[in-house]
Amino acid sequence: MVIILATSVLRNFQPFCGFFGSEPAARTFHEGQCASPAFTVSFHKLRQKYVILHLKVLCMEKKTLVVSEQIRSACPGFVGGALYAEFRNTEYCEALWDEIRAKAADLKSRHTVDTIKHISGIEATRKVYKACGKDPSRYRPSNEQLVRRILQGKELWAVNTAVDIGNLVSIGYGYSVGCFDYDKIDGGCITLGVGLAGEPYEGIGRGTLNIEGMPVYRDAAGGIGTPTSDNERTKMSLSTTRMLAVVNGYDGDAKKMDECLEFMAEAYKKYLNAKCETTKF
Repeated sequence: MVIILATSVLRNFQPFCGFFGSEPAARTFHEGQCASPAFTVSFHKLRQKYVILHLKVLCMEKKTLVVSEQIRSACPGFVGGALYAEFRNTEYCEALWDEIRAKAADLKSRHTVDTIKHISGIEATRKVYKACGKDPSRYRPSNEQLVRRILQGKELWAVNTAVDIGNLVSIGYGYSVGCFDYDKIDGGCITLGVGLAGEPYEGIGRGTLNIEGMPVYRDAAGGIGTPTSDNERTKMSLSTTRMLAVVNGYDGDAKKMDECLEFMAEAYKKYLNAKCETTKF
């Protein structure tokens, strides 16, 4: 595999996101090696602004993850996680649901509806919503929706195994998790920004969703995911064979994100025999 750097300004280089989340990995990357066929993302800091180093991977498809300055301003400590997986999806997995129910029982033993807001991932996501101009109580992030539903004694819904694993991760770590069909993503770049007034967006099972002031991942065709709801256009189904999942660490806990990504990858391997690659961004 050959990697070509279209921009060669490396002074003050800081690895920012992608499958090169550490300095050693970034050094390997500059030497012309690549750890992932799915993503290639890195940044350097120039005049206090993050500038994309445009990369080309010959004979290999990739996606680029970008975090906008709007999000960096609203949450300077943001730590994102990404997982790329290949698998054969299934409709239901009883062993997975045994684990989901065990996680739910543990959650009930430690929290009540009144203490939800103190879970770090939920608390941080709510703060970011407010910083971006969105009411998190009116447009609840999915991590809070799931936890609240459990603590209210309501049943969780089974979608399919790939989606259900994402919910397991969200319950276990308190982060909102977006799961997208990799082959439905338009273009090679995915940007995390803030929703605009009147921006079209169809939430899964929700219809038209007002995403103004809401963190949103966009591809070339528009929004594909927010912490409140992913988009119908890129949702996963039983026919999905390749997936991109993003984990929103608005609490800035890099160590916890590492643990979360490791747990997530192992879950996809365990329940779907998936091939997985992960990174922070």
